[in-house]
Amino acid sequence: MSLRAIAHARTGDKGDISNIAVIAYDAADYPRLERHVTAERVKAHFADLVRGEVVRYALPGLGALNFVLHGALGGGVTRSLALDAHGKCLASAILDLDLADD
Repeated sequence: MSLRAIAHARTGDKGDISNIAVIAYDAADYPRLERHVTAERVKAHFADLVRGEVVRYALPGLGALNFVLHGALGGGVTRSLALDAHGKCLASAILDLDLADD
């Protein structure tokens, strides 16, 4: 199952840092997010894009995980030649992450 089956995502950016929030549709699915959507898995998922560290923050009261991706935007909006210099499509891309069935 892909992450998009149980969650949606939003992104933000500042300089060369992208911020992705992954939010469970149903609070009952939040423990599955915590188990399977780790900083290491997100870093591997974006291996071709993220040059720096990925930090995960848990927000259990919101049923969400927040990921801060350092070195993810090719230098930032004013420096990058990427078509999506703000990284808005990263929200959609993270939802392609496969979750283990349990």
